[in-house]
Amino acid sequence: MGQGAISVGFGFVAVLVVLAAVAALAALAGRLGVGRGVLTASVRAVLQLAAVSLLIAAVLRSWWATAAFIALMVIVASATSARRASTIRRGWPVAAPIVAGALPVGAIIVVSGTMPLTEVAVLPVAGILIGGAMTATSLSGRRALDELRDRHGEYEAALALGFLPRDAALEVCRPTAGLALTPALDQTRTVGLVTLPGAFVGVLLGGGSAVQAGATQLLVLVALLAAEAIAAALTVELVARGVVSREPAAGR
Repeated sequence: MGQGAISVGFGFVAVLVVLAAVAALAALAGRLGVGRGVLTASVRAVLQLAAVSLLIAAVLRSWWATAAFIALMVIVASATSARRASTIRRGWPVAAPIVAGALPVGAIIVVSGTMPLTEVAVLPVAGILIGGAMTATSLSGRRALDELRDRHGEYEAALALGFLPRDAALEVCRPTAGLALTPALDQTRTVGLVTLPGAFVGVLLGGGSAVQAGATQLLVLVALLAAEAIAAALTVELVARGVVSREPAAGR
């Protein structure tokens, strides 16, 4: 076992339980309303990562299996975004921003030769980009739909002034939807000063040099910014065109 590797045993399990309990108790004490969600998410993470750990070796043996796993990532990410954006009417449209954000950015990284064209390299990068695009889609979609609901009068006023429905919707929802990129921007601005994110630490734990770790993390952060910006912009466009919308409230 390498010097940087985490030891998996009873102590590891105990630490996970304690940390999950601390998170849940903090949420309960602050009345954040997510105490149960913290515990549920922790348990799901354990089960899902255990399953992935068992499957990953088989998945990485062929490109077909790797591609199928990436497709599964997109499906789960789309369903998650639709749910997080508060009961979007149809879940499939949100797959477009996720794919549009992750696919071209990943292709640029591979085609440029920055990352080797191997299953073990492509799969984790695809997961990082899909996860980032999912978050941007969820946040921008929710903010855009909330704005259209809360400022419907302004939307109708814009229509009365001669705006097309798409343009009127963009006037209302575009400014706040851009805030979906705030987490990625903050992480990129403060990397190395406030945080040492996962890719940096992972390369160091794997025996890489500090320079290699820094280069890897820089690539990941800038790639995430690109993927999330594309995803957020396309999500707002789909909301403005009415392709992404919410289920009508009961009784309406």
